[in-house]
Amino acid sequence: MGRFTPHRATTQNALNGETAAGLRMSIAFLLNGTPVRIEGEAPTRTLLDWLREARGLTGTKEGCNEGDCGACTVMVTDGSGSKALNACILFLPQLHGKAVRTVEGISGPKGEMHPVQAAMVSHHGSQCGFCTPGFVVSMAVAHLNSARDHDDQLAGNLCRCTGYAPIVRAAEAAASEAVPEWMTTDRAAVASFAAGEPGVFQPSDSDALADWYVKHPEAVLVAGATDVGLWVTKQLRDLRPVAFLNGVEDLKGIEVQGGQLHVGACVTISALREAVAERLPSFGELLRRYASVQVRNAATIGGNIANGSPIGDGPPALIALGATLHLRRGDEMRSMPLEDFFLEYRKQDRKPGEFVAGVSFPERADALRCYKISKRFDQDISAVCGCFNVTVEGGVVTSARIAFGGMAGVPKRSSSAEAALVGKAWTEATVEAAAEAMAGDFAPLSDMRASAAYRMLTAQNLLRRYFHDLSGVPVSVLEVTP
Repeated sequence: MGRFTPHRATTQNALNGETAAGLRMSIAFLLNGTPVRIEGEAPTRTLLDWLREARGLTGTKEGCNEGDCGACTVMVTDGSGSKALNACILFLPQLHGKAVRTVEGISGPKGEMHPVQAAMVSHHGSQCGFCTPGFVVSMAVAHLNSARDHDDQLAGNLCRCTGYAPIVRAAEAAASEAVPEWMTTDRAAVASFAAGEPGVFQPSDSDALADWYVKHPEAVLVAGATDVGLWVTKQLRDLRPVAFLNGVEDLKGIEVQGGQLHVGACVTISALREAVAERLPSFGELLRRYASVQVRNAATIGGNIANGSPIGDGPPALIALGATLHLRRGDEMRSMPLEDFFLEYRKQDRKPGEFVAGVSFPERADALRCYKISKRFDQDISAVCGCFNVTVEGGVVTSARIAFGGMAGVPKRSSSAEAALVGKAWTEATVEAAAEAMAGDFAPLSDMRASAAYRMLTAQNLLRRYFHDLSGVPVSVLEVTP
């Protein structure tokens, strides 16, 4: 049986899901070590709003309200461990059966300061203080998980006045300190916590999801909510009906079969990055620059694809790898080349009641390179994302896959550039001709991120950069020195 073949493990889950869809919401989780139950709230109320308005926990700040600034960072723990997440785009049902710690829960039960809090004081890491609670929570989660890549861990927390140097120094100073006992209790507590039924549709497997979604094709599927969350916080949309997919365990797997990675739709970007970091290092590096730790911990690869954004960073890399997309509607499965899924801006080849089940792609691709061009290095949306996968044998190009984000209304291959390469000698002259041919594939738009002319020239230059990259010339801004 294939990785994405419907298995019909049970029909009871589907029945339970259908029943739960009509129940009153009843969400239970641990908040700073204490069990709480929330009755009757709208399923799309955010954790941030509830913390501040219903609980008076105002340490968690509202800054951007879209997952960019990190002022609302909280720690969320489940059976897989503890993660930093943005409370502003985290819906209450996504927390059912988990443990949440706000900045008020980072200090000890008797008011003892956490090592990162003490280090922030001694290293003068706070000035106006608005961003400080989010920094403290991010640092405390990293400290708990023994993460020492402080620049990456803090890339999703913005500070306008102190600057990052004293904050990073505080993180470095606290790294060698022992993890406080109170920070280690949540995982065990979650394991023994009886949350009960959430009262919203939150399927435990893809069978239940498939049955329900066929009957409710107009529903909104919420996985990480890193995009859907903004429909609520910015567009003030009323999302009904809605299904929360964070409990669909059989879509969270990553398996290797026959040289292919089979990745379930509910795999987070953080988990995907970990899986490809050594196998496909350039793809892993691209995912390192995918938003921030908080967003990567929530966002899923299935959502990134199904969203259909022309500037999503996942699809160009997957298209360059020759990825196959797997879709499911009821008991029916179908697969297609990923590039065929994107029809036009925000329109995909997806039937009513059909959802992304997963994606498969080669485990290895030594020639794959992914380049992200954005105004900021960290925590920014691509102006252009170019991904290249060219095979050269005996000095001649035998195959080429080149895909871009930001160059059209959909993630798109550069078929003219590919045709100009295949069968030709792998030389600068060939690359120049292919770069010129690229102009026939795209008509990019001008917007706040880049002009059309800039995008076209940059895309062509990325092909030239790729040629030099494969030749061993340093091309990364992290490698080039004066």
